[in-house]
Amino acid sequence: MNIILTSFKEVFILKPSVHLDERGSFMESFNAIQFEKATGLKINFCQDNETRSKKGVLRGLHYQLPPFSQSKLVRVIEGKVLDIIVDVRKGSPTFGQHYSCELSAENQLQIFIPRGFAHGYITLSESSIFSYKVDNYYNKESEASIAYDDPKLGIDWMLDPSTFLISEKDRLHPNLDQAQCFDFNHPLYD
Repeated sequence: MNIILTSFKEVFILKPSVHLDERGSFMESFNAIQFEKATGLKINFCQDNETRSKKGVLRGLHYQLPPFSQSKLVRVIEGKVLDIIVDVRKGSPTFGQHYSCELSAENQLQIFIPRGFAHGYITLSESSIFSYKVDNYYNKESEASIAYDDPKLGIDWMLDPSTFLISEKDRLHPNLDQAQCFDFNHPLYD
């Protein structure tokens, strides 16, 4: 597993080793010992989630507040998406900044998203299967979100907005200025 650094020191791109032969390929998509050795983080993932989406489906930008905040390890099994991460830790030097990366079945990149970051993605291919691990269980009362089209974020979603397929719930998220956010000085892993 190779680790690629991003503009956020807490966010990592993981590139698993892929073994190819005449039958196809094999890769270890996650190994806790290798992950801890490469990142210095001990993460206990407790749940795997998967979504299937059509082209133009935009999901996000979502996160959970303490004590149910979540770290995620995300990847694409089929198709291609543009993955977006936003720092929602008030007081952080990178608060309100975002990072984007294309994830696809072909590049097999994965992104580790720590607690304190919002997450969303849009499907760029005709369809996608998106898979992610989380280190805390979902809690409806801890749901938080920010608007995908907040002008202060300046996110380029790479597709024409008139083609977006967005749930009514995701259309109603507040801008970052009105959203519930994390306190940068509060421990996120209690």
